[in-house]
Amino acid sequence: MGLPVRGRLTLVRPATEEDVDRLVAWHADPEISRYWDDETFTVDEIRERLERTEVDPWIIEAGGRPVGYLQSWSEDDEPRRGGLDGFLVPEARGHGFMPDAARALAQALLADGWTEVTVDPYEWNEHAVHAWRKAGFLEVDRRPPDEEHTSRWVLMRFATLTS
Repeated sequence: MGLPVRGRLTLVRPATEEDVDRLVAWHADPEISRYWDDETFTVDEIRERLERTEVDPWIIEAGGRPVGYLQSWSEDDEPRRGGLDGFLVPEARGHGFMPDAARALAQALLADGWTEVTVDPYEWNEHAVHAWRKAGFLEVDRRPPDEEHTSRWVLMRFATLTS
């Protein structure tokens, strides 16, 4: 799926080469990287991430300007299912952009044949848990750290096709 997805407040479009420097800068911001296990990326690393076949990178736009990032990933086996990860730049938070973008993308993925869309925010990130809930994700379980999570996390599943 590579088409732009429109929410009520946002446009979610595929990330491109033109977004590389922006994504490097965003990930370098401590107010973003702290939610991504303090990971930062070089230009070459971002290019590699954009070329992954198992993850679709998306830019969230509001009012015609980039304000955040989403990525959708899917599992290899059937039925088609997977999850989302994402962030907003600090100045774009608190305006409903992430719930709007996440809801629109989750609905588009389900319309494209996915049977399930999940998210996995850290328990300590109450703002993200709230935003995902506002987007239509319901808590399924709380889990301990594992190979992909450095602290306790919340498994949430998209539960609605209406906005």
